[in-house]
Amino acid sequence: MKKFGGKVLFLDRSDINTDEIIPAKYLTENTKEALGPHILEDLKLAGFEPERDIPGKGAILTRANFGCGSSREHAPWVLELNGINIVAGESFARIFRQNMYNCGMIACELPPETVDGLFREFAGTGTELFVDTEKQEMTFRSGNREKIVPFVLKNFEKSLVEAGGWVEYAAAHY
Repeated sequence: MKKFGGKVLFLDRSDINTDEIIPAKYLTENTKEALGPHILEDLKLAGFEPERDIPGKGAILTRANFGCGSSREHAPWVLELNGINIVAGESFARIFRQNMYNCGMIACELPPETVDGLFREFAGTGTELFVDTEKQEMTFRSGNREKIVPFVLKNFEKSLVEAGGWVEYAAAHY
């Protein structure tokens, strides 16, 4: 099973929609790979510059309703193409969340007070996220500061993550 986590991209805003994750004008591209350079290029967030802030990141911490908007699979694809395989936040649009698991990635819902505390303690500090899917724990670490956060993976979500996504799961089980 692949490793989840990495350096954290902090996106301190609710309602980041799929058009901000990958603008609709790129949905006619012929390959997934062509989407990669356009990740979050339309996101308006004070101080955020995609070319500077995204490279080398493996995880996102965000607020509520991440992935709202259209139901396109392109949004999780562009995250994965850029090395991001886990998004943690207060809540997700239902279809975006399922598309993450269908792609073998994790959309982890955390209580708002937990997300608030993580932003206060770790935003802007070069934080790394380590994910243990067996223990269902995430460890946020920056320097000598560390916070372990429990999370829940439902059985089928865990099966999709372990298989690498829906297609791989179906190939092994049907």
